[in-house]
Amino acid sequence: MSEKIIILDFGSQYTQLIARRVRELNVYCEIHPFNNIPAFDETVKGIIFSGSPYSVRQEDAPQVDYAAMMRDYPVLGVCYGAQYLAQHSGGEVLPSEIREYGRANLLFVDQENPLLTGIPTQSQVWMSHGDTIKEVPSTFRVIASTDKVRVAAYHIEGTRTYGIQFHPEVTHSTDGQVLVKNFVVNICGCTQDWTADAFVEMTIEDLKTQLGDDHVIMALSGGVDSTVAAVLLHHAIGDKLHCFFVDHGLLRKNEFQEVLDSYEHMGLNIKGVNAKDQFYSKLAGVSDPEQKRKIIGASFIDVFDEAAKQIQAELPDGVEAKWLGQGTIYPDVIESISVNGPSATIKSHHNVGGLPDYMKLNVIEPLRTLFKDEVRRVGKTLEVDPKILGRHPFPGPGFGIRILGDVTAEKVRILQEADDIYIRNLRESGWYDKIWQAGTIFLPVQSVGVMGDERTYEHVVALRAVGSLDGMTADWIHLPYDLLAKISNEIINHVKGINRVVYDISSKPPATIEWE
Repeated sequence: MSEKIIILDFGSQYTQLIARRVRELNVYCEIHPFNNIPAFDETVKGIIFSGSPYSVRQEDAPQVDYAAMMRDYPVLGVCYGAQYLAQHSGGEVLPSEIREYGRANLLFVDQENPLLTGIPTQSQVWMSHGDTIKEVPSTFRVIASTDKVRVAAYHIEGTRTYGIQFHPEVTHSTDGQVLVKNFVVNICGCTQDWTADAFVEMTIEDLKTQLGDDHVIMALSGGVDSTVAAVLLHHAIGDKLHCFFVDHGLLRKNEFQEVLDSYEHMGLNIKGVNAKDQFYSKLAGVSDPEQKRKIIGASFIDVFDEAAKQIQAELPDGVEAKWLGQGTIYPDVIESISVNGPSATIKSHHNVGGLPDYMKLNVIEPLRTLFKDEVRRVGKTLEVDPKILGRHPFPGPGFGIRILGDVTAEKVRILQEADDIYIRNLRESGWYDKIWQAGTIFLPVQSVGVMGDERTYEHVVALRAVGSLDGMTADWIHLPYDLLAKISNEIINHVKGINRVVYDISSKPPATIEWE
């Protein structure tokens, strides 16, 4: 078992970033809601209290019994976490005279303190709080200050407990990772042995133990997560893993056959299922995004059930497929359990929730502890095809939510052709690998145009390209004008039914990456 850091989530938008920074140090960590804390075992080396949208002065603010934690483990309180420890130890937290948000510089740094070793005076930090710690108990020693915040960091003497008013996890805190390393490695004593190689070795052994001679059924999407999960399972149980790939008619151009070919070259036991007509008929006339997602999800379950029955029928007498393999990753898990704040449902997830009870399958999720970039590193260790590892994320409902309004086979054809031109040009120009996610959106409007001497009244598509680390936030990509012009001309000239192309320059937030 790897050593781990526990992060108690009080609802901060930055909680996942803290976890990512810890993991960048090759130290495993887990996020748990403050009101659902697991029993700690011997692998736990330290605890971090996250920030929160709450004020410690609110009656309904998150509460946690931390006395035993402080006694047994190093503890680091970040923002709300620091204020909470101070307030409940006899200090005083009051509203800031001015809202302290944005960049600040540390004018005083106690570099002799183990938390701040290597952090220089004037180091830039990121503040994001409406309250401030006005007074601390006599056992609290102030170890960092800014011009406006006297208690920017403190150490409770005689303990391994620290509090910081700023956010070291965001890149605006220029020495933030130094502080995180000081806490995780120097104070908690973690050995930094949680690597992709170690994860693969440990996970395959765990899967062998958990599954034994059982058979697993898994639907693959052609994306990074499900592929890497399937390869891990294949390494553990071989042909007792039964995969299938469903063509719901909402895939990218030629994707069905290309993905099947890739999987067969990887040695996976896989079958293709053509279910286009079934999906198209159920989606006919439906425009509401959430309803489309639900129809696609329900139809997929029907197709899955049929395919699972067929696989079961082909197994020897007395052998039963008892498990469902899924490519669920850690952000999906966090969003399904997290406390109020970042957990608000923006749109339905297709990974978390599983299948209806009547299917009686146990769920196995080899990647449920990993972020997307970690999944890619594991895939590289497993020698998964780089073309699959480098693929942009693609929504489970496919073009069903990139066609705004009702879905028809003709609209899918138009979007497939336009998207294929867009992605091909990104690849040929060297931009594809610089982008987190790119796609083409079919808009529910028509516009007037002119081709030759004729007036046209045809469809509009929007191009979308964003940069991101994990999809939680994203900025639009500044593609060169000449490249956009080339893509636009090629789409309009070659895709019958389109006479206008626009480019989406919205970031997340406030927009989402997908339009639906």
